[in-house]
Amino acid sequence: MGPRRVADARLPGVAAHAWAAPPRSWDAVQADRLRGWHRARVVRRGDPAHDQVLRLLWPESGVRDLVAVPLRDDGQGAGVALLVAGGGFSPDHEARCAALLDPLGPAYATDRRFHELNRLRETLEADKRALLTRLDRQDIVEEVVGADAGLAPVMEKVGQVAPTDVPVLIFGETGAGKEVVARAVHARSRRARGPMLRVNCGAIPSGLVDSELFGHERGSFTGAVASRPGWFERADGGTLFLDEVAELPLDAQVRLLRILQDGVLERVGGTRPIHVDVRIVAATHRNLEDMAREGRFRQDLWYRLSVFPVYLPPLRERPRDIPELAAHFAARAGKRLGGVALVPSAADLELLLAYDWPGNVRELAAVIERAAILGDGKSLDIPKALGTRPPRPSIPPPAPVAIPASSRLPEASAPLSSQRSSQCPQRLSGEVGLSALPSLDDAIREHISSALSLTRGRIEGRGGAAEILAVNPHTLRSRMRRLGLRWARFRESTG
Repeated sequence: MGPRRVADARLPGVAAHAWAAPPRSWDAVQADRLRGWHRARVVRRGDPAHDQVLRLLWPESGVRDLVAVPLRDDGQGAGVALLVAGGGFSPDHEARCAALLDPLGPAYATDRRFHELNRLRETLEADKRALLTRLDRQDIVEEVVGADAGLAPVMEKVGQVAPTDVPVLIFGETGAGKEVVARAVHARSRRARGPMLRVNCGAIPSGLVDSELFGHERGSFTGAVASRPGWFERADGGTLFLDEVAELPLDAQVRLLRILQDGVLERVGGTRPIHVDVRIVAATHRNLEDMAREGRFRQDLWYRLSVFPVYLPPLRERPRDIPELAAHFAARAGKRLGGVALVPSAADLELLLAYDWPGNVRELAAVIERAAILGDGKSLDIPKALGTRPPRPSIPPPAPVAIPASSRLPEASAPLSSQRSSQCPQRLSGEVGLSALPSLDDAIREHISSALSLTRGRIEGRGGAAEILAVNPHTLRSRMRRLGLRWARFRESTG
C-alpha cells in the first residue's frame, strides 16, 4: 500500500506519511526491524543507531530527522507512520505524535481487512463463474455431441494432445463449437480438477486488456482501488481458454509470449514476478499465419500457439452431426419450456439437413429453441423457425398430356447437363408409365432452373428465385449445391 499524507492543526508545519505495509523495495529484515518498535521514536540522520533506518524510511538527503510512530491494532502491528517537519523534533514530540496518530492503527487495519475481503470476494466470484460454466452451459453443448460422427477426427486429435501441457490452437468458423473442443481438452487432461476459464479477447476494451488478463496493483491507474488478480492467476493449476486470440493488441501479445515461455507474469503497476501454472488453449476464426506474415500478429507468438493446431470443420461439412445435435437441443429446449423432451420428426430433419448453417452449431441451437417456442413447448415448428413455408399438400398428378410448344420454357430456362433431364418433356408427351417419369432430383433441378432463368440467377430479395419457389434462400443454395446448379451459369446465359 502506498503512503498516505496526514495533517493535523495541532502539529502545524508537520506532514505525516503512513504505510500499512513497508514499501516493496524493503527486504524482510528491514520490515521486521520496524515492526519490532513498540513506541514512537525520533530518528536522526547521523546517529549510528538510526541513520540506516532514516535512509530507508526517507532517502531524501534534505530530511534531518523524523518521528516514526508504530501503528497498532489490538496489540498487533498495523504499519508505521513517519512525520517530517521543516525544523527538528525533540523527545517531547514523541508522545504528542503517538497520541495524534493512535487512531490510525485501527483505521489502517480495517482498511487492510477491507481490501483483503475484496480480493477474496473477487476470487470466489471467479471460482463461482468457473463452476457454473462447468455445470451448465446454456449457449453451447457441454458434452461433445458428434464425437463418433463428423467430429471423430477432431476428437482423435484431442485424445492425442490432452495428456500433454503444450498449447493448443483451435481454428474454425464462428459458432462451430470451438469452446466445446477446448473443454474436451481440459476434461481429458491432468488439470481436469482445476479451473477452466474462458476469456473472449475480442470483448475486452483495448485499454483494459493487460489489467483483465494479467491483473493490476492498487493505485496503478485511476479507479484501481484494490489489487486484483487477472485471468491467468485465477486459472492457476488449470486451463485458460483464450477465445478470439487474434484480437489481442500487440503489446498484450508480448506479455502472453512471456507466460508461454517462462510461466511468469507481472501485474500492471507491479514489479514482483508472479509464477503461474496455466495451460493455454486458444481459438480464432481468422488466419493467424497470414496475420503474422502481414505483421498484424507476432510471429513468435504464432509459433508458440500453433504447436498443435486443431481444425474444427463447419457444421455444413459434417451433416451427420445435425440429427444428433438437433435431438440434443430439442430435448433441452423442451425440458426448459414445458418439461417434456421434444424430438425432431423426419420432416424436421429433412429441412435441417437441407439448410447450410452459416452460423454453425450456435445457429442450429437458436433455430431449435425458436422452433420449440413457436410450438408452445409441445412440438417443434421447424419450417417457421427456419423462415420457410410448410410443404404444400401432396396432390395426385393429372393424366399425362402433350405439352404444346408455345407453353414450353424457353431454351435458356433449362440449362440441364444430364441427358435424362433433357428428355423430361418427351417422356411426358408420349405413353407414360411409372418408369418413364423423371427422377425426383431431375424434377427439382428442372423446377429450380426455371426459376433461376426467370430471375437471371438472382436468389434473394423481392422477385428472387427463393421467393418464387417459396423456400428460404439458404435452403435453395444448399439444394443447388447438391444438384450441381451454379447460379452464375444463369447470369451468363442472359448476358
